[in-house]
Amino acid sequence: MNISKIANLKFFYTKTEKIISFLSILTLFLFIAGIYWGLFVAPEDYLQGNSYRIMYIHVPAAWLSLQTYIFMAIAGFIALVWKIKIMEIASVQSASIGAFFTIIALVTGMIWGKPTWGTYWVWDARLTSELILLFLYIGVIVLYASFSDKRQAVKITSLLAIIGLVNIPIIHYSVEWWNTLHQGPTVTKFDKPSAHISMLLPLLYMFLVFNLYFITVIMKRIRLGIYMRERNSKWMKEYTND
Repeated sequence: MNISKIANLKFFYTKTEKIISFLSILTLFLFIAGIYWGLFVAPEDYLQGNSYRIMYIHVPAAWLSLQTYIFMAIAGFIALVWKIKIMEIASVQSASIGAFFTIIALVTGMIWGKPTWGTYWVWDARLTSELILLFLYIGVIVLYASFSDKRQAVKITSLLAIIGLVNIPIIHYSVEWWNTLHQGPTVTKFDKPSAHISMLLPLLYMFLVFNLYFITVIMKRIRLGIYMRERNSKWMKEYTND
């Protein structure tokens, strides 16, 4: 299918409604299956007991908080360089999704940290840089809302998103660069992952489910952004029967 056709606002809005409905139902069932797998099928950890099971939410949320930011920055770059409207919408709309993933990662990390470290929060490199990521997302949201000219707003938020990319490798490599309470990489050690396969498989499964959730929600948010931008256009009024 032609990329330019998919990028057309009218085409995207009118052709994705049923796809989003299907993905929403599929994601729900896959998420329920993943939670059951992580909570009741995966074995208990010999060191952390059952408290480790929160990683099936925490780790995918943390991954997606970074992945969503990269998506936002790339979409913003494309919007700046090639002035593609749907990329402008995608960049801005992904900010709230990324903030949601980041909040989940921070909150579940605090819950996990209490029995593991004896405290909910420590100002180490991983946690601090993840908190900065949340502030970057909030900055994009607030900046966009503060401009009446939304095309100009996208330019500013896109620049912020691109500059903020410097924080992504800091988050990822912080546990290797500095002495930190946060445990080191487990899944990304492809030669010999720290997690046992019986724990690793449901974690990878939940990562895929979280990605499917992201795809579903970003499509919904893009449709919302298109509606807000095109609600007074002739084709939108005809499609929505307004």
